[in-house]
Amino acid sequence: MKQRILGSVITAALLTTNAFSDDSLIQRFEKMEREMAALKAELESIKAENSRLSTQLSTPSNTNSKQDATTSANINETLEDIQDQISTINKKTNGDNLKFGVDFRTSVDNLHYKMADGSTHKNDAVFSNRLWLNMGYAANKNISFTGQLAYNKIFGERAQTTQSPAMEGFDWISGESAYDDTLRVRSAYFLYTDDELAGLEIPWTFSIGRRPSTEGHLINFRDDVKTSSPLAHAINVEFDGASAKFGTEELTGLAGSYFKLCAGRGMSEAEPRFSSAPYTGNGSSKTNNIDMAGIIVVPYDDKQFSTGFQYTYANNLIDQEAPGGNMETVGGLHTATAFAMVNGIGDGWSEFLDDSLIFISGAVSKTDPYKGSGKQGMLGSFDSETGYSYWIGTQFPSLISEEGRWGIEFNHGSSFWRPLTYGEDTLIGSKIAARGDAYEVYFTEPLVDDILTFQLRYTYINYDYSGSNGFFGSVTGTPMSMDQAIGAGYGDNVVDKAQDIRAYLRYKF
Repeated sequence: MKQRILGSVITAALLTTNAFSDDSLIQRFEKMEREMAALKAELESIKAENSRLSTQLSTPSNTNSKQDATTSANINETLEDIQDQISTINKKTNGDNLKFGVDFRTSVDNLHYKMADGSTHKNDAVFSNRLWLNMGYAANKNISFTGQLAYNKIFGERAQTTQSPAMEGFDWISGESAYDDTLRVRSAYFLYTDDELAGLEIPWTFSIGRRPSTEGHLINFRDDVKTSSPLAHAINVEFDGASAKFGTEELTGLAGSYFKLCAGRGMSEAEPRFSSAPYTGNGSSKTNNIDMAGIIVVPYDDKQFSTGFQYTYANNLIDQEAPGGNMETVGGLHTATAFAMVNGIGDGWSEFLDDSLIFISGAVSKTDPYKGSGKQGMLGSFDSETGYSYWIGTQFPSLISEEGRWGIEFNHGSSFWRPLTYGEDTLIGSKIAARGDAYEVYFTEPLVDDILTFQLRYTYINYDYSGSNGFFGSVTGTPMSMDQAIGAGYGDNVVDKAQDIRAYLRYKF
């Protein structure tokens, strides 16, 4: 009993000490609250007076209209001044700073590969942590900043590998690879929005910085994230650039219609800081600036039925030299994508179908190889080669739990199919880039509202050709059948089949 009483006395003393130390802070907040209350009362009084004067000014019999108009103008000026004061006080009390959010995931992957020659590689349990620190602040109704810091790391120290890990830190995937313990900038950009363009009812936005270009349309369902702009069937990489979006719903009468222009740079030819001419191209490099431009058109999206199109072109794409291993420019690449989706099948047919979705997407890629002495071509050819891919998927409510959702997806790619999907959230390589067939089933279950979730996912890829996860030239991108790979002596280095079983726990707040 004495110990409990003594503990209570000590606790009370500590609380009292803290209370006294915080008195000045509390007094400041109370003063701010009183100032705000007084300003708001004055604001309401002025609004009432302004309303009365506006009524008088609109009455033709008013003989003192000039005087009242002057008074009304003065009141409006005072009103704006008071509103500015209230805004200043709100910033002091609520915090004029970045707002942060957390997205943390711990996952375990079971990996298995069968090579073209029949040999196998596996890892029964690859544990990794992924952290996204989301941040944002809106300075006013038109201008805002959004950013995301990313950490993606395999548990513990990585054992020495037999191959160079240099490409794991490549800029397009630096925040996506389970790599090291570096906290990287995954996105950072400012956004300007407005409801009108040149006096027309065309809502528009402009943004520049490190733009969010991973987890785009359709792949976002599996990844359980808010979609970014690109159609993920062709583009799923990190990128630095700019975009401008224009809403066309009022012009076309089509729900949710818009188009978006995008441009960026995927590689800069720039000498190191302390070279003789820092940050310039020295003319002897075998690579050049990689630039990309594209357009996204969504002609209709009423949240149940939607369709969209995307076209992109990238120049000066790269591959390794042979021999040597350094990068060199090989050519350009066109991609075109189209999709259609139904989110809510039927019209009140059943609760199950109302909460189910289905989509289909098709895409093509076309190479533009640079020709000349010493060039290696693209994807094993000096001709322009066309590849294609199709992708279908569905997501529907769980029948074994209230909030869970199941997803099933299938995609197929041809021998010359080449998208830019290196940033896909996977450990066995992009399933969308597969030159062959890919099958995927996943189950996502909220454990605590939408704060803590669990997912179990199975991905299986059956490759028809090699080079699915290579670059754009002939060294890593040439398609070979399994028999051709064995005949060329690459049977132990070309994957025939791959599978990944993943389970994760994820916290979002």
